[in-house]
Amino acid sequence: MSIRPMYRRLKKRLRLYRKVNWCRSIYFNLRFFPFSTARRLPVLFYGKVHFGKLTGKIILPEHTPMGMIGFGQPYELVTRSRGIAEVHIEGTFSVQGHVQFGLDYLLHIGPDAHLTMGHMSSVASNSKVICHHHIEFGQYARLGSEAQVIDTNFHQLRQVSTGASLAMHEAISIGDYNFISNRVTFLPGARTPDHCTVASNSLCTKDITSLGNHILVGGIPVKLLRQDIDRDWDGERHLLDQYLKLF
Repeated sequence: MSIRPMYRRLKKRLRLYRKVNWCRSIYFNLRFFPFSTARRLPVLFYGKVHFGKLTGKIILPEHTPMGMIGFGQPYELVTRSRGIAEVHIEGTFSVQGHVQFGLDYLLHIGPDAHLTMGHMSSVASNSKVICHHHIEFGQYARLGSEAQVIDTNFHQLRQVSTGASLAMHEAISIGDYNFISNRVTFLPGARTPDHCTVASNSLCTKDITSLGNHILVGGIPVKLLRQDIDRDWDGERHLLDQYLKLF
């Protein structure tokens, strides 16, 4: 590697290090991992964050570099935080590679719930992930700002005529290489195929995997808008990896 790219990479790391909340990061890593893993600081918090219950567990891949999971990681146009980020983990959080959360996020994993995030999946600023059952992000499933992924109705609903209780929770699955725009909401039962693009301000409430791959969907609720379309992942993958990975 030539001197100039090495210098730029070192400058970027130093700039990020100044934004790391080292006290919160060290506490969190020691809370969840054995010292041999925690000392590498695979999870970094940037800026202010409030911790709720941290009684669950985090499953990491075999290779765990420093900053593999970045909470509040500054990777967007948004640079100013309101300082309202919150993390609550009672269930299981499985991470399969590098993962980013933007500014002012909410991550809430309830008891017996399971959240899985694939390599290079992300949740942008001012977004919420509330998992009370099971949510799965595929590889490169990247959500825009102010998104919501919520797999529960929170309150029990019933059919009035019979009195039968309706399901309170239902799993959500977001496919590989999904490009999710801003202000998109995923509710219980939503499933997207691989290579799916979701337009801004859309509502995903059902399984749309039968529509096939390389599609654009949008609306309330979502419907097929266009086929044979995809984000240029081949052209961007290297840039994303280079920009978002500390190591």
